[in-house]
Amino acid sequence: MKQSIFLLTALVLLHTSSNAGTLANGTWLPVGCGERPVAPAISTTSIADYNRSVEAINEWQKRAQQYNSCLVDEANADNALIARTANDQQAKFREEIDQISAEADKAKAVLDSK
Repeated sequence: MKQSIFLLTALVLLHTSSNAGTLANGTWLPVGCGERPVAPAISTTSIADYNRSVEAINEWQKRAQQYNSCLVDEANADNALIARTANDQQAKFREEIDQISAEADKAKAVLDSK
């Protein structure tokens, strides 16, 4: 049972860390979404070129939506990880404060009984 829990935890951490974006110089970027698609230009040189432009725009729109969905998923995963980490640290801090307070109370009781 303990091995199953450990394995599950490891897989969750691996999945979360593999989807995390990067933060550099105040800019966050997803790492698992590939390159952001560049919007194509519309050509007006001929009807055939215009039609090819429209086809390119339609394809770009599909790729751009996939990219943006991936970006949002990664951002949400990173936000959840950040919040969980901060909450865990706050809980640990509260536990340490409680432990120190309990030890101080014990020490005071010992000193008061002398």
